[in-house]
Order: sequence, then structure tokens, then C-alpha cells
Amino acid sequence: MTTPAVSFEFYPPRNLDQSFRLWETARALAPLGPDFVSVTYGAGGTTRQLTHEAVTALASHYKLNVAAHLTCVDATREETMQIVQDYAVAGVHEIVALRGDAPQGQARFIPHAEGFANSVELISAIAERGDMTIRCGAYPEPHPESPDTAADVAWLKRKVEAGASSAMTQFFFEADTFFRFRDACVSAGIEAPIIPGILPIQSWSGTRRFAERCGTSVPQWAEEAFAASGKEGEAALALDLCVKLCERLVEGGVDRLHFYTLNKPELVLKVCAALGIKPKDEVPQVA
Repeated sequence: MTTPAVSFEFYPPRNLDQSFRLWETARALAPLGPDFVSVTYGAGGTTRQLTHEAVTALASHYKLNVAAHLTCVDATREETMQIVQDYAVAGVHEIVALRGDAPQGQARFIPHAEGFANSVELISAIAERGDMTIRCGAYPEPHPESPDTAADVAWLKRKVEAGASSAMTQFFFEADTFFRFRDACVSAGIEAPIIPGILPIQSWSGTRRFAERCGTSVPQWAEEAFAASGKEGEAALALDLCVKLCERLVEGGVDRLHFYTLNKPELVLKVCAALGIKPKDEVPQVA
């Protein structure tokens, strides 16, 4: 089996304990030589400054190529593009460009009066600079606000045409879900790499809640398997299922995997080891 390239997603810390967790996660995963790591925005852009601080720190103190999440939420075009400029000055030249979720208490996304209306507009503006690698999101199952997968494929094509060079998908439970989406994208003429997003199950109850929020369907077999495993067997089952999912994807021609780490490296490390992804070198200490 071919060894896939990997990338990892972190979230920005909100307190001292979370800061230590982020740095330990980065320290643990950096030796695997990821193509890049990304740092998320909180819902409604609530962690904008924290994301910037985490991105610049990871870029400065680790041998990591960092991609910063950037959304259209609650910011003018000028404010958003200033963030891009600040990243460029800090030596960060990768952006994960997203529309973003509605702020807390708001039923749906409403563009700022002077802001970008959607991810296509944001991607197009960043692309005009000519100095950024732009990544975007993709949905192998319909986005909660989308009528169907065909609409999601069409929207992804617009994002690629606007300047996105690759896309990372929302997580899913079955490889066939990704393969169907990939085939639809190829049929639509999308040539940019579509990287499957992998969520190792740290907690079954938490994963189910997350799936409900983002429109990921939960197979009945998964419900039954975790019910049968009990709390004692949940970790072993989660590892087995994640490894098998990744192996099936690689066997189906996938050469890159994007892991949603939740700033918890242990399970991700075990999955990568099972896939033959070995540490390449040590990483420098945080200054």
C-alpha cells in the first residue's frame, strides 16, 4: 500500500492549558513531515486574533508549513485583506479560505455590509495578490444550507476557478461517500486535488453531535458498533475504524489525508503509524 502524505488541523488555544496542548500536539506530529498544518477560526470569527497568534507562532518556532483559516464573518473587505497582508509579512503564505459559520445567536450567515458575501469572493480577492496558496472546503455530503451534492460540486468548481488550488472535505464515515463525491467532481471538470478530511473518533458522543451540526450522516453500523463496544472498548474500535477507512481510501487512489486532530495527537499518531507514516526528524523546541 502506498504511504499517503498527511496534513493536520489544529484549533487555537483559548487559555494556558489549551496552549500547552497545542504545542505538545504540534511537537508530537511535526516529525511526521506534514505537507501543511492548518489552524481554525472559531464560529463567527470569534478566535480571529487567537488564530493569528497560533499561526505565526507555529510558523516561527516549528518546521511547519502553516495554512491559516480565514472567513468572511463580521469583517469588512479591508479588514479581511489586512489579515492576509499581516500573514504575508509574518512569512505565512497559505490560506484556507472559507465563508464561515454564522455568529452565535444568528440563525444564518449574513454578509457584512462592507464584507465578502461568500467564499468565492474571498478566494478571488486573495488570488489577485498572487502570493498565496489558497485552499478551500468541500462537502462529500450536502452542506446544511445546500439542496444537494450537485450544488456543492458546482460551488466547489467556482471556488477552484476563483483561485483555490486544493480542497479539504468535511469528515465522513464511509470511503464510498468520498469516492462518489470525488467522481462527481471529476465529471464536473474539477482538476484540483480533493483531500479527504479524517476525524479520528476521540469520543463517540462528541463525534455524533459534531456530525449532526455539519450534516455528516451517521451509519447505523457505526451506532451499533460503538453501542456494543462500551466505554472500555471505544478507543480500540475508534482506532480500528479510522485505520480501515484510511486504508480503503488509499487503496482507492487517495494519496493525501487531512486529519482533524482536535489538538489531541495520540490517536492520530497511532493511525499514522498503522499506515506506515514514520517520523522524519525532530522538531525544534519552542523558543
